[in-house]
This record gives sequence, structure tokens and C-alpha cells, in this order.
Amino acid sequence: MSKNRLLVLICEPFQWIQMLCKELNTSFVLGVVTVYGFNQGFSGSLFRVVSDYYWKDVQKIQPSTVQLYVGFYYIPWIMKPVWGLLTDIFTVNGYHRRPYFVISGILGVVSALSVALVNVQFMPAFMALICLIGVTASMAIADVTIDACIAKNSIQMPSLASDMQSLCGFCTSVGALIGFSSSGMFVHQLGAKGALGLLALAPILLIMLGFFIYESRSNRPSNQKATTEKVAGAMNGMYKTIKYPQVWKPSLYMYLSLALSISTHEGQFYWYTDPKAGPAFSQEFVGMIYAIGAVASIAGVLIYHKLLKDYYSFRKLLFFAQLLYGFSGMLDLTFVLRWNLKLGIPDYFFVIFEECVSRIVNRLRWMPMIVLSTKLCPLGIEGTFFALLMCIDSLGQLSSKWSGGLVLHLFHVTRSDFTNLWLVMVIKNALRFSTLALIFLVPKADQYEVLVPPDLLKGENLMNTAGEEEETIQLVAMNEKIEAVEGSSLRER
Repeated sequence: MSKNRLLVLICEPFQWIQMLCKELNTSFVLGVVTVYGFNQGFSGSLFRVVSDYYWKDVQKIQPSTVQLYVGFYYIPWIMKPVWGLLTDIFTVNGYHRRPYFVISGILGVVSALSVALVNVQFMPAFMALICLIGVTASMAIADVTIDACIAKNSIQMPSLASDMQSLCGFCTSVGALIGFSSSGMFVHQLGAKGALGLLALAPILLIMLGFFIYESRSNRPSNQKATTEKVAGAMNGMYKTIKYPQVWKPSLYMYLSLALSISTHEGQFYWYTDPKAGPAFSQEFVGMIYAIGAVASIAGVLIYHKLLKDYYSFRKLLFFAQLLYGFSGMLDLTFVLRWNLKLGIPDYFFVIFEECVSRIVNRLRWMPMIVLSTKLCPLGIEGTFFALLMCIDSLGQLSSKWSGGLVLHLFHVTRSDFTNLWLVMVIKNALRFSTLALIFLVPKADQYEVLVPPDLLKGENLMNTAGEEEETIQLVAMNEKIEAVEGSSLRER
């Protein structure tokens, strides 16, 4: 009996995949695996670790400057609505999506190989930054394109919407685990430049995806006037919605909570790997830390889903999540001051514990904000407005990076001088606690309540004009993948 049950458990995922391939088309399922598993999961996690080592060991840049550079990685994600409008409006040979997979793939291949193969003497930091931004732009364009496909399938087959989201989350999680686990080994064996060359593998798959993914070809000429009117109506609807107090207040909170949580990741990374001042973690162990953190992120998702989502209001949940976020930052301070050694806790054990706590708390803080974002979207432009809210979040993360870099610079935290790093940790934690004063911007509503009136945009010209086929502008799927926001990147402390 137990053998039969085990066999059922083993076969169930494969039967589920087979069902999705039958209902949604095999090429679409392979597209999700390619974009979320290989492009965002594996390449995204590999990019995070390898690029840190590239700036530190190859370009030999100061940590405060790297913080400034990393902030530019978010620009392609801020432009997600632009990429979405391009795929919706401008067709290539009658196709809306397939050409953009090819374009994103070519951009990723050229960018990754350029920074990997060109000698550092001929690759100044500015040019390397342009190439790395090109890698993130490739990921962002592919993300928006597959999200448009997911949105369309979700509208046509609503019963499978949650299955598609589960597939996206699963692929991203597995890809991230593999990427983080192997990143240190790749850096050790190939060097940072050689490991960056591996980032060209996923874009090659994107190019192939652009040629074989199924998409109906449009044979009729595009009606640019009607499209322009539709976009103008959506823009007007977004402006009207953002002025609504129950929308702009929580939107402002989400931006400020991210911006005030300054990121000092680069300063801590340089300290982690320093053989004199820091614990001198190896390249393999750094990758393993992030891999274990990815597992902890999944645990945070499960805690929210099982214990929190049905029982607490947005304001109460975000208040306690932010409070925990502030206390979890004290672990960073404890580690930098090496109090863990005075307590008899080895560095390797303590940093893994700290990473797990940080990732779980980040998820408990992030997921309610994602749910709240979906509640702020009005009918008719829900996809477009959700993309706008994701842009606001990306701006918050960019502000976090740049302000963190400024603090590192002001306190003279360099490649070899970490004397004032503990003061930077104190400021970071103080700002986390100060965010609690802004909690009044978050609605007291329960997580299942409607926040935006359904008729908020009543009378707005948001849909296609009569006579055209029914299609709403959808830049992203409404149930945005938690692991993929990351481009996310609340995983950075």
C-alpha cells in the first residue's frame, strides 16, 4: 500500500505537467520553463553572485560605487510597462510575442559574451555596466513577454490560472536553487569573467523559444488609431486611479518602506570575503548561503499561505512584519561586531541562521504588499496598473541601493576598511524601525476585502472600440509570481 502511495506521489507532478501541456500547448509550458526556470531562476541567481565577484575581483571597484552600479540593474524592470506596450502594439511579421523573445535573447547573448570575452583592459567599468544592464534588460523583456502569454491564457482558461502561477513559482525556485548552489563553484573554476559567459546560455534558449513557441499570426493590418485610443484610455484610467486616496496612500507606503530599507549588501559582501577583517568565506560557501536562503524564502511563502493570509488585516500584518524586519537586522549588527564568536557561535552557523531568518521575514513582509497591490488595481486596466505598481516597487529598490551606497561612501567603507561598517548597520536598522511610523498609510481592511470600487473607472474608454476583437491590455499576470519579482530583489538585505 505504501509503495503504491509513493508511486502516486512520484507520478503526480509528471501527470500535472502532462495535463498543462495538453490544455495549454507544450510550447507554452516549455516557454515558462525557459523564462522562469533558466532565464530568471538559474541565470538570475548566478548573475547576482558572479557580478559581485566581477566588480570586486576583476574591476576592483569600491563597494559604495558597486551599490550605485547595481541600482542601474533595476532600470529595465522599471520600464516593464514600456516593454509590455511594445509587445501589445508593435507586431513583427504579424506576431506580437515571438519576435520579442528573439530580441531579448540576442541582447542577452551579446551583453554576456561581451563582458566575458573582452579583456578587462579594453572593458572599462562603464562599458561593463552597460553590458550587465543589457543582461538584466534581456531578463525583463522576456519576463514581460511570457507574462503577456500567461495573462492571455489566464483569461481564456481561468480554471488553470493558479496552475500557471504554480508552474512559474516552481520553475523559478528550482532554477534559483541550482544557480545559487553552483555559482561559487563556477566562480572558483572559471573565474568571475568566465562564469559571466555562462549567462549567455539562457538567452540562447530564448532565441530558440522565439522560433518554436506557438502564437497565432495576425493577418489583418493593425489599427494604430484604435490602439492609440486604447492606450490613451488606459493612461487616463491610471491617472484617475492613482489619485484615489485608498490607492496612493498604500502605494506611497510600499515605495517608502522599500526606499528606507537601505541596502548595504555590497559592503557586507566585501566584508564576508575579506581574509583579514571578515570571516573570509569561500566562493562556494557564499553561493551555498544564498541557496539555503532560497529554501528559507519558500518556507516564508508557506508560513504566509498557511497561517497569516486569512486571519490578519493588511495594516496589522505589515506592522508586525516590519517590526520583525527591524529586529532581524540586529543579526547583521551582531555578526559584523563578531558578538557571535563571544557567544561561542561559529561564523558559518551564524550566517546561515541569519540568512534564513532574513529571507523568511522578507517574504512575510513582501507577500502582503503583493496581495495589496492586486487589490489596488481597477477593472479594465488591472494588468497595466499592476505593472505601474511594480515599477513603483522597483523605484523603491533602486532608491534603497543608491542611498545605501551613499551611506557606505559617507562612512568610508571601502574594499579594505570596514571600521565603520557597524555604524552603517545601526543606521540601516534605525531606518527600518522608522518605517513603522508610516503604517497609517496602509488600509485596515482584511486581505479578502475589496479596496477599489468596481465602478471606479465607469465610463472610461479602456476597451477596444466596437468591431474589434475583444482584448484588454495586459502587461503582467495579475497573480504576479512572488519569486520572480526580483528581479526582485527583496532577497538583498
